[in-house]
Amino acid sequence: MTHGISFYQSSLPTLDRALVNLEHKLKKGEANAKERDIDPEVFISARLAPDMFTLAGQVDVATSLIKAVPHRLLGTTPPVYDEDLDTFEALYARIAKTRAEIGGYTAEQIDPTISRKFSIPLGPTEREFVGAEYVHGFIIPNVYFHCTTAYNILRHNGVPLGKLDFFGGGMG
Repeated sequence: MTHGISFYQSSLPTLDRALVNLEHKLKKGEANAKERDIDPEVFISARLAPDMFTLAGQVDVATSLIKAVPHRLLGTTPPVYDEDLDTFEALYARIAKTRAEIGGYTAEQIDPTISRKFSIPLGPTEREFVGAEYVHGFIIPNVYFHCTTAYNILRHNGVPLGKLDFFGGGMG
């Protein structure tokens, strides 16, 4: 008997879990800043290289990519998030807002979009996608890149994160 998962199951819940895991890492970073008496802004504005986004920028890009997914798949306009991300509380609020946004969609809405063709602006050009390619070949790798970079920024700044922290503190 085959037990495949639906397009919905492999997209929005997977992205939601990435947000849960990202929040876990941020909370460990915030706690570590307090323990070490470091201004939280030091972590929030930290980056791995001069041409890379800060920790706040990594959260901004990851949440922006994720909140757009159901809208791109369904052909609607994604919401614009424009709040300042200059505190850990603001980062948590952005994650909660994004989770609420994608949490309102059902398998019945998302599953039929697996083969829907659409284009989105990427820089100065438009890029053509099909639903599954968009989610699995573009969004998920990008989200994991930015979540991994957030982990690396915190780790580079002395936050004691381990491999299980990448998974939100556990595998469950």
